Amino acid sequence: MQFTCILCLSKFAYDLTLTDMKVYWKMPSGLHTSYSKELLLYGKYLKENNLQLAWRQLERAHVLGQPWAVEHTQVHWIMLKFGFRIKNWHEILGQIPRLLVGGVKSFVGKIPVGNTGGANVPPLRPMEIPDDLKEMMKPYLGV
Repeated sequence: MQFTCILCLSKFAYDLTLTDMKVYWKMPSGLHTSYSKELLLYGKYLKENNLQLAWRQLERAHVLGQPWAVEHTQVHWIMLKFGFRIKNWHEILGQIPRLLVGGVKSFVGKIPVGNTGGANVPPLRPMEIPDDLKEMMKPYLGV
């Protein structure tokens, strides 16, 4: 199909075939159990006011949920609320763009694999996935 760029008026071709596009909307149920466990542990540690361990569980949930739009967005929402709870403006401001863009990037399969999702790391930096999470994800992503 031919298009004309409205800025430079040049013509270009674009293939609109979506047969190869893989959509990552919602996490497979087999992995969702592990994801939910990380969030339950987050809640447990938060109630105990163990903020360091609570944050660690959110990071782990982020790594598990990152490939899927729904879970990825959910974790960033929880991270944003955590930032408000601890009154950390750096985290709050860092989570807003992640919340707005993270799920979209998951949906189209363009994520920085292993990124832990906090404002303390660049949003596009790939990171090493912990071995135990790799094993959980392997049947679903071939990590």
